[in-house]
Amino acid sequence: MKRKHKPWRTLFAAVISLALVITVVPLQQTAAAGITDYNLTGFSAGNTGGGIVSETDTAKYRKVYNATELAAALKKGSGVKVVEIMNDLNLGWNELPAAAQTSPFAEHNDALTHPVLKQTGVSKLTIDGFNGLTIFSANGATIKHAAISVKRSQNVIIRNLEFDELWEWDESSKGDYDKNDWDYITLEETSKVWIDHCTFHKAYDGLVDSKKGTNGVTISWSVFKGDDRSANSWVTQQINELEANRSSYPMYNDLRSTAVGLSKDDIIAIAASQKKGHLVGSTSFDSGNPSLSITLHHNYYKDIQDRLPRLRGGNAHAYNIVMDSGDARLAKQRITPAMAAAISSKGYKFDVTSNGAISTEGGAVLVEKSSIIGIQYPMRNNQTDPSDASYTGKIRAVDTMYSLDGSSFRGSSDTAGSPLAPVPAPIVPFSWSGITSLPYSYTMDDPSTLQSRLTGAAGAGAGKLSWSKDNWLKTAY
Repeated sequence: MKRKHKPWRTLFAAVISLALVITVVPLQQTAAAGITDYNLTGFSAGNTGGGIVSETDTAKYRKVYNATELAAALKKGSGVKVVEIMNDLNLGWNELPAAAQTSPFAEHNDALTHPVLKQTGVSKLTIDGFNGLTIFSANGATIKHAAISVKRSQNVIIRNLEFDELWEWDESSKGDYDKNDWDYITLEETSKVWIDHCTFHKAYDGLVDSKKGTNGVTISWSVFKGDDRSANSWVTQQINELEANRSSYPMYNDLRSTAVGLSKDDIIAIAASQKKGHLVGSTSFDSGNPSLSITLHHNYYKDIQDRLPRLRGGNAHAYNIVMDSGDARLAKQRITPAMAAAISSKGYKFDVTSNGAISTEGGAVLVEKSSIIGIQYPMRNNQTDPSDASYTGKIRAVDTMYSLDGSSFRGSSDTAGSPLAPVPAPIVPFSWSGITSLPYSYTMDDPSTLQSRLTGAAGAGAGKLSWSKDNWLKTAY
């Protein structure tokens, strides 16, 4: 018998089909749903970058496929406004063709221990005297083996790039990491810089540092992380080299000897985290320090030991950031008190520092609606002499989540009994330095949502957004 057609079945099928269409959403649509979240804000508000330039304007818009083309685009006075990095670039000094071994490239300090960097060399790339410049990649390209210095420039935007392979084991200064001045990005005498949707791996020195009065900096939607300790990771490659040639590396050999007693795996775990994040003001009481200003928002810091940020004078505002040093804290527990004493007796420095945000020398740091995990000293206000008020800064946390060794807290630094109360100097009441209020508007998320959001498909870091290429040239959506 022929069944009668039932209209509700047709309707049900249509609803199911529509649901399937709705739930399969491309990444670019996911990004577009909250696209205004990616507007430029913070102290860099008003930064124009290179502007909206047509790809057909080859005088101002350069597509870069290699080091020679990058050198030409970033040469002082080039007139270029937009640089699109088309593919990964290995920029070590020995990797550069002769045509690129000229300004703005220069040879950096020689690598001494990492087997890869000893072959590739390290370069310094100096971006000097630009007013209006956007450097971006549509596909999240990676730049390796180079330290970038931005000097005497204005309105600079760097977006959707990954920076990697700029760390090596430090024997020369016995683990103090005070020989190779290898920072991924250093800003000097520069105004209005926006670094957005970038990823920074472990580096010898700092990740992004500001000095000499640099102001108007915003770093947003970016990831900063230590080594993942995998079988062929950057740190593992280094430790394998040391392990195979222990007699050539006295510090490493001592750590592995019975005098200390660390295993190879212990050393990889302890060395994996990144020592330094953001130094803002490199010299104590420098005349430019009161002008320093930086905003950090929607950044994910994974196993960064210190300087989130470390401010000398001026102002720093951090909101909706995650400082997650849980794995670094576990690694620190591999060093027993007896081991620590043996390491110190030889003048070696091999440990895991555990600092979060730091304000010194009259600076002001405000941390709002953020999440801090596994950091022993989340808020510091002096790193030189707690008894000397001139070295003390102003720092405050507001509605921030904090967890350490199984205990948890959500509140502010001035809440009674707060574990976020600044140490070690007497607390100076918070106020901005040289300004009465922040010169920009901003919208904050609940801190409980940050961990999943920033590590999600359209979260922080390079290569997370797939959208129209011209969006990387915009500052508002």
